[in-house]
Amino acid sequence: MHGYIHRFAEKALADAVNRAPITVILGPRQCGKSTLAKEFLKTHKRATVYLDLQDRAHRRMLEEPELLFLEHQDDLICLDEIQMVPEFFSILRSEVDKNRRPGRFLILGSASRDLIRQTSESLAGRIALLDLTPFLFSEIESVTQTSQFWLRGGFPDSLLANNPEDSFDWRMDFVRTFLERDIPQLGFSIPMKVMEKLWLLLAHIHGQVLNLSKLSDAADISVHSLKKYIGILESTFMIRVLQPHKANLKKRLIKSPKIYIRDTGILHSLLHIETWDDLLAHPVRGFSWEGLGIEQITALMPRWKPSFLQTSNGAEIDLILERGNKKRVFEFKASTAPKLKPGFWALTESLDPEMAVVVAPVDVPYAYSQNVTVDNLESLTKKLLD
Repeated sequence: MHGYIHRFAEKALADAVNRAPITVILGPRQCGKSTLAKEFLKTHKRATVYLDLQDRAHRRMLEEPELLFLEHQDDLICLDEIQMVPEFFSILRSEVDKNRRPGRFLILGSASRDLIRQTSESLAGRIALLDLTPFLFSEIESVTQTSQFWLRGGFPDSLLANNPEDSFDWRMDFVRTFLERDIPQLGFSIPMKVMEKLWLLLAHIHGQVLNLSKLSDAADISVHSLKKYIGILESTFMIRVLQPHKANLKKRLIKSPKIYIRDTGILHSLLHIETWDDLLAHPVRGFSWEGLGIEQITALMPRWKPSFLQTSNGAEIDLILERGNKKRVFEFKASTAPKLKPGFWALTESLDPEMAVVVAPVDVPYAYSQNVTVDNLESLTKKLLD
């Protein structure tokens, strides 16, 4: 059994509560939002009250919100699963306008149409937004190995399960519950079988350039519906749509985005990859490693804009991070002896980044060339945190 595992988001959460009347933590279901919030509430300087809005009794306490606000006007009120009562945002706005004291409300929820719209419009200027991912490897490396983290993904109940069978069963249950319960609860009216088929198709093109026409034919839905459903999976943190890099390199560049299942454990469950041997033998292995690295790096560098670069003749860089005039490039190779193609060198020379790293499951980092290093996930994430 594992006790509470500290998250990097703890400091950002404390800072947000100290500066904004409302702090919102968004993230996929079961990624640890409630656990993070409850640990924070234990040490908060003010009195706190926690309401789980999946609990009918707790929801009834919001039927007379003025009484709740009056009784706890000096406290921090935490509302978990806020998407259960999306109409409550208008009430929050009115209440906060009466008293803009920092640290009045802490709100947790999965992304939803109502949640995103209300927080971005109704509560503008009153809110601090935080995204929480499943565990990052740099948060959990003391209790797991890279191989287990890669295979099981970062969702706590999957990663920390007692055995591989329990982990895989949990992820299969997660997928089923997301389709049968979470999608309808978030306000989306989509036939379950259609979304299930699309999710599986996206798993099969994980790490590849999105061809909307080809995918809509395979899913047997219109391109319009396909874009809508992809948007839902993206807004609920299930997939990442990585946009192409915009640069004038005098080369024909791919202009369509790439698709990734954000958690490798969920990816592997969709593809029925149950064991380490299954993963090593599966064609998705390289793309899976790429997706794992992209999620870890982008989560640690949230102020950097991510993209990829690929030319029509196949030259590519898996991940480019930009911040102002600064660029960092990353290539992912699921090999202990990574080799780079000529196109990588040409594109890297054109971009002239301040950092160029090949991320691979090597034991010890080393210099590949004068300007490019090879690093493993554990070592690289520590350097990015410094």
